[in-house]
Amino acid sequence: MEKLAKLRAQFDQLGVDGVIITNGVNRRYLTGFTGSAGTVVITKSEACLFVDFRYVDQAQSQAENYTVIELERQSVFTGVAKMAERLGLSRLGFEQENVTYRVHTQYQEAIQAEMVPLSGVIEGLRTIKTAEELQKIRTAVEISDAAFTHILTYIRPGITEIDVANELEFYMRKQGAASSAFDTIVASGHRSALPHGVATTKVIETGDMITLDYGAYYQGYRSDMTRTIAVGEPQDELKRIYTIVLDSLENALAGIKAGMTGREADALSRDYITEKGYGKQYGHGSGHGVGLDLHEEIFMSTTCEKRIESGMVLTVEPGIYIPNLGGVRIEDDILVTADGIEILTKSPKELIIL
Repeated sequence: MEKLAKLRAQFDQLGVDGVIITNGVNRRYLTGFTGSAGTVVITKSEACLFVDFRYVDQAQSQAENYTVIELERQSVFTGVAKMAERLGLSRLGFEQENVTYRVHTQYQEAIQAEMVPLSGVIEGLRTIKTAEELQKIRTAVEISDAAFTHILTYIRPGITEIDVANELEFYMRKQGAASSAFDTIVASGHRSALPHGVATTKVIETGDMITLDYGAYYQGYRSDMTRTIAVGEPQDELKRIYTIVLDSLENALAGIKAGMTGREADALSRDYITEKGYGKQYGHGSGHGVGLDLHEEIFMSTTCEKRIESGMVLTVEPGIYIPNLGGVRIEDDILVTADGIEILTKSPKELIIL
């Protein structure tokens, strides 16, 4: 009910008397319904979930506080139109990033109410995590931490990056994850200079730095952590940039707080790396929200003026990448609190040489 109340409180400002939710992640956030199809309509007085016969029982068991309406032979456009007419709705908001021109046309032809494009409304609500959401994220993080401890016993010269990625996912599934949170990054040797070096058949060799960027997908929520390790003694420059990245991360973790902008938070790690001469080798943002989606608001970068708030779960992930040599990224998940942050990821961050 709290989520519904927060959404309805925005209706006047948005200039609508109801909203249509079609984005699958937003539908799950609002209703708890995990099916792959369904349309949510929320007005000032009612909350309805339209589904076809495949999902009626599931929706009725999962979507508390919602009236489940089976579409039967009518289309969702007709169903929503009947509801709008019955309630006398005049302006219905819709998620403009998620509705195609064709679907918008079908809604507009069926519904007498004016269709009002909305952007980022539910995503804005999702930035502040509920206690239930935090518990699921914590569990996802615990699984990824356990997977890091395990993978240190598995990695050795002669195995491939894909071997490592598969072992990570298999282990996380055994710990209760539904899957990995995203395509696992295992980038070794010169490939560690690729920020998104998804695992390949490259064989891990002695002297390689290996970037491990992965997460667990648990009950709809995700973790996202990165650790960089070495197999055998790495080159001196790689050890030097490791120290710089780790120090920049610790600087950011010590300074991030509610009320600062994403740009200010980004500068905590970026300015340090720039001072050490590697600013051009740090080309991505320093972190982002994480939850039902891997990448959520806010996105900490040199241009982000949105403010960090208590209750947000964010990644902090500085990195340095040098082509033909290698790279280092270290990433923690954090919870922003009223008086600072809580670091959720517990895996060690000092350079581990296997």
